[in-house]
Amino acid sequence: MDRYVDVSFDCLPLRSISRMDIPLDASPKFRAKCERIKEALERHGSLNTYYLHNARCVFHVTNDPELGMLEFEFEGVVTTDDADERTRSADLQVQLVRETCDWLTEPIVAWFTDTVKQAVSADFNLYIAAGDLARTKERIAKMEAEMESRGGFLGMGL
Repeated sequence: MDRYVDVSFDCLPLRSISRMDIPLDASPKFRAKCERIKEALERHGSLNTYYLHNARCVFHVTNDPELGMLEFEFEGVVTTDDADERTRSADLQVQLVRETCDWLTEPIVAWFTDTVKQAVSADFNLYIAAGDLARTKERIAKMEAEMESRGGFLGMGL
């Protein structure tokens, strides 16, 4: 255990969504996710916004990996500055899914739930600095060019 906070997520730049069609044969779970993404687009727009999903944040509050761990799942939108260089805000739905703290109380859970947003913002800045955002943008540009050349459609096929 070399990190006190472990943040992981999949990142979907909202500008990459060119169509809002949800496949007719989509499973209820996938349909619900597509609806959440559509809502995020309506609420935050597509410019400098990124939908984080399949995401978790784990805090370690002791040096014992079997004691003092809080694991949260989250999903939502991170907004960056105009140059896509720093996180401006994180609008996330956060839920505690597992913990190993028998001293945990509701105010502590509420504080850590808010802290997830701070941890995700800090980690998203690291994600940008590591060049992951640039690689994601390159993949999207390639997909869009491919789609245009075929006259096809990408839709919500995440």
